Amino acid sequence: MKTAIQIALWLLSIFFAYKIYRSVNDPIQFDKVKRERYAKVIDRMKDIRDAQEAYRTVTGRFAKDFNSLVKFVDTAEFAITQQRDTSWVEYDPVYRIDMPREMKIIDTLGFIAIKDSLFKNSDSYKNMMKVPYTEGEEFSMKAGTINRSGFTAPVFEAKVTKEAILHDQPKDLVARENQVISVDDVNGPEIIVGSMKEVKTTGNWPMIYDSKRKN
Repeated sequence: MKTAIQIALWLLSIFFAYKIYRSVNDPIQFDKVKRERYAKVIDRMKDIRDAQEAYRTVTGRFAKDFNSLVKFVDTAEFAITQQRDTSWVEYDPVYRIDMPREMKIIDTLGFIAIKDSLFKNSDSYKNMMKVPYTEGEEFSMKAGTINRSGFTAPVFEAKVTKEAILHDQPKDLVARENQVISVDDVNGPEIIVGSMKEVKTTGNWPMIYDSKRKN
């Protein structure tokens, strides 16, 4: 009887030691996985932002879907321009004297493919809609316009839930992550770039994810 009790106590001590270890180690491992995945996801969202900003530069608006955005990157070109000032003297019939004139001239020097300018020799833009570390999950994206101070401005927003990125992680830690509020982390349940309510193309991630971009 005494031996059985000792064995039971020994097993309980192992069990509680394991639980204590997990309670300490799981959050550490979760944080490591989270930061690694967020970095990759945010890099992909930066690609989306870069492509969208190029789309706006050429068309004056943002793409509403990834098919349009990928096709644009695949086929569109940036104009390479140079601005120069020119001046001359011209007779003014009103004042009856020669008057100096000035003008800015923009010369088109050539064109460069959007995909070469943004993505060099990579075709990664063709998969920019795919969320890393998921099984085929895609970013949600929309675009439109909003009115600010009497002006109509184009806007876009792309986002993904933290749950999708951390789908295989402990549910309690993911739930806690959705509630996080910190200057050093991504606040809220989603990672977002752009906005449908404000004129901006920044993301809701902290500067630490902008310090070094992964290839």
